[in-house]
Amino acid sequence: MQRVVALIAGEMAGGSETFRHGDIEITFHPWTPGGLVPLVEGPLVAFVDWLLPAMPGLEACRRLRCDPATAQALVVMVLEEDDREQRRRALAAGADDYITGPLTRTLVLDRILARQPEALGQPVSPPLTLGGLTIDIAAFQARWHDAPIALLPNDLRLLRFFVEHPGRVFTRAQLIAALGKHGENIDERTVDVWIGRLRRALSRAGVDLTIRTVRSLGYVLDRP
Repeated sequence: MQRVVALIAGEMAGGSETFRHGDIEITFHPWTPGGLVPLVEGPLVAFVDWLLPAMPGLEACRRLRCDPATAQALVVMVLEEDDREQRRRALAAGADDYITGPLTRTLVLDRILARQPEALGQPVSPPLTLGGLTIDIAAFQARWHDAPIALLPNDLRLLRFFVEHPGRVFTRAQLIAALGKHGENIDERTVDVWIGRLRRALSRAGVDLTIRTVRSLGYVLDRP
């Protein structure tokens, strides 16, 4: 299945439930410049309003291009009107494409589905390392000092997200959203089950890393 992440910088009507059809899955994530980027397991497409509450959309576009996590994203600027000067400035700021707002879920889906999979591009994801832990993203496998760790797919995705952000505390809601499950009406306490299962798997493998509970806040992967 091809997974596509749609970052929405601005307003989008129509709901943000995950879209699945055939062999494609599209998840929607609200995003503000400097905010949390979800787990990316396929092409990343960012839709940026021309005018955002905190800054112009052109500046948000430039920030996307400067952030290693989003530099390779397909960026679509959402213009206020079909104006030639706005189109020129959007492309000059680093946008790949543009549409005229207001933005809706249907418009996002149509824009993504109209492109061939190869046109969306695939992020180049080198292995992640933290201490003796290595996560081979391409092989979808985690190893501790070269020994494979037995993990369920969701546990591996959760571990990968923690390893991408060591030392940062995440709430349960943030972890649900980061894994693309915020549109599935998941109870936040389900995260406790995920964490418990991941801790047990790491312990069985002898992994010397700690996923710590931060009371009243959430969870954090302590740096080794």
